[in-house]
Amino acid sequence: MALPLSVDIAVTHLMGRRRQTIVSVLGVALGVGFFIAVAALMQGFQTYFRETIIDVSPHVVVEDEFRNPPRQPVQALYAGGAVELRGLKPEEERRGIRNARAMVEALRRMPGVTVAPTLSGQVVLRYGGVDEAASLVGIEPEQEQRVTTLAKDMEAGSLDRLNTTANGIVLGRELAKKLGAKLGDSLLAVTAAGVTRRVTVEGIFHTGIQNLDEGVAYMLLKRAQVLQDRINVVNQVRLRLADPDQAPAVAQRVEARFRYKAESWQETNQNIFQIFTVQNAIMYSIVGAILIVAAFGIFNVISTVIYEKTRDIAILKSMGLTEGDIRRIFLVEGIIAGAIGAVMGWAVGYGLTEVLASIRFDFSDDPSENRFHLSYSLLHYMLGGGFALVAAGLAAYLPARRAARLNPVEIVRGAA
Repeated sequence: MALPLSVDIAVTHLMGRRRQTIVSVLGVALGVGFFIAVAALMQGFQTYFRETIIDVSPHVVVEDEFRNPPRQPVQALYAGGAVELRGLKPEEERRGIRNARAMVEALRRMPGVTVAPTLSGQVVLRYGGVDEAASLVGIEPEQEQRVTTLAKDMEAGSLDRLNTTANGIVLGRELAKKLGAKLGDSLLAVTAAGVTRRVTVEGIFHTGIQNLDEGVAYMLLKRAQVLQDRINVVNQVRLRLADPDQAPAVAQRVEARFRYKAESWQETNQNIFQIFTVQNAIMYSIVGAILIVAAFGIFNVISTVIYEKTRDIAILKSMGLTEGDIRRIFLVEGIIAGAIGAVMGWAVGYGLTEVLASIRFDFSDDPSENRFHLSYSLLHYMLGGGFALVAAGLAAYLPARRAARLNPVEIVRGAA
């Protein structure tokens, strides 16, 4: 039987039960539209987060600690069994990366890698009776600009002022708001080593990452070493790569060579990426459930048509149509309903996405943070349409197979 005839019969059947067909098609359309809108929202945020992390943060951070802490001498001496020792203090190792300068020079020789040494420590900043704890990072401004976008993220002042101002400091925007400080103000900095210094705000930055904007301050590396009483000490080496996706491999090579813990940006944010994976699984599950419900509508329509057209099926078979021809008719019915629902779903999904794009919030002074970050991808439309066609095809297959197995002789006898 020619395919156009199958399509003609299938369309006639669907139009005969127009109300049920419309309801089924709308169910498919809503499922596809919901999938497209939610996928645009979730992937848009995930892409924005990933790009922000790659742009703002170093791709690999080498820290002054070991993934597997070195064994204490007493552990090596009594490795064979349990021994009770009293009054013995563990050997304390001086923190900081040993031979940091040699490490930095070696890392700079790696292709596609830029390097910046830093010293990070805790500090309490005091201004006008307000105390705020922060992470104070000592940097060399020229080198830091090669591994992060800190210089571009400055809202006020300049990162280069750290080179020319004695005890200059750069604050995150949210940290400055908490302190009530602005450019040019003098703060009191107190470190864990008990050193107290007056520092001057020479810049305010905004990265869009909350823990950086509200909990980090930057200072010239040499002055941070003095403030923290750790002269010539470096406890972090930051790396930026030409290819950020190579960060895990580079971190593994660096750690194997120098033994210090090297953490890639993927490892640092692995908990968030795991949440993204769970979110995606939930999204696909919900959309799958919606399309299954819509598929039941198609199943009911085709089953009802088969019940009502049993005599017509017998006549078609007596005219020479094979089981495959009959099966094809009802499969085409399901696919037509699914295809119409998919096309309508594309329109619904695009409309919902545009509605989400028009929504504005009042969370921040930065307009880019007061909206949904959306991803317009043709893949979402293809996946949504594919899900709809597969669901509709599966829903039509069972009743189509039953219709193909009907015996025309028994049908005619029963009707007689």
